[in-house]
Amino acid sequence: MTMSPPDDLVPDTPGAVGSASGRLLGVDLGSRRIGIALADPVTGVVRALATLRRQDAERESIVLGRLVAEHGVTELIVGLPLHMAGDEGKQAQETRIWAEAMALRLGLPLSLRDERLSSVAAEARLPRLRRGTSGAPPGSGRRDRHRARIDREAAAGILQAELDARSEVRA
Repeated sequence: MTMSPPDDLVPDTPGAVGSASGRLLGVDLGSRRIGIALADPVTGVVRALATLRRQDAERESIVLGRLVAEHGVTELIVGLPLHMAGDEGKQAQETRIWAEAMALRLGLPLSLRDERLSSVAAEARLPRLRRGTSGAPPGSGRRDRHRARIDREAAAGILQAELDARSEVRA
């Protein structure tokens, strides 16, 4: 078994966030990419971390396992793509199965968080994708990088929603 190549991760910014323990790893699971974010529940700091290209579950767990170890993650938070009416469709069921299997592989407790419109909100927070210098539409590489950024920002939004919900429970 070979490790995933280093370019599997598209980092947002280098370095760690928050305190040294108890971090949450947020996941926005898509069919092509996995957006990854970190949160420190003590400080409330949430940071978009990376985007992983979808592969097989074993390779994904290797890369996620490295992140868990590197950042002292103690819980996995995965966005659950519910329908607008709040019911679960096929994608939500597949996400639930993936999340439960991944949490088991990583040895982490799992929380699922409603992620309706998380990518839409992430896209709204980001600058609009500009046209190329000649006025032509952006190239495929630029579009892919922008989509990867949206995915990790969506993961950050999922984590922020989780932290907000936890703080409301404590209040």
